[in-house]
Amino acid sequence: MTLIKPAAGYIKDTGTPKGRGVFAARSIKAGETVESCPVLLLDIAKFSMPQCIASRVFAWGDLTGEGLQSGLALGWGSMYNHSNPANMRFVADPVAGLLNFLAARDIEADEELTINYNASHGDITSTQDNWFEGTGIQPM
Repeated sequence: MTLIKPAAGYIKDTGTPKGRGVFAARSIKAGETVESCPVLLLDIAKFSMPQCIASRVFAWGDLTGEGLQSGLALGWGSMYNHSNPANMRFVADPVAGLLNFLAARDIEADEELTINYNASHGDITSTQDNWFEGTGIQPM
């Protein structure tokens, strides 16, 4: 069985219109696994999902090259806020059914943990910042 690593963080209000965010509970080194999240695979088309779910799923099929499924990351994986550049990248492990979040750089204790919503393959930067526009969600 694969070891599932809980998040090295905590949730608090960001003090911004974003609301809640996940923050580093301690300093995290570049390359370190921040969290390993079990993934709930969904065979329903993203456009058919309620917006509150569709805005929190990952394009599992794009990440794994296996089909068109969406994946809801359990743990705190579907709660990370967006930043461009982000301080974490994410990598799918289809064999274990996990989405792993890794520090892209050194992260200080109490710094918000972020991913890039536009980088569908888990990259930390993207040339376009249009995820919010494409989903109809207002950025905060």
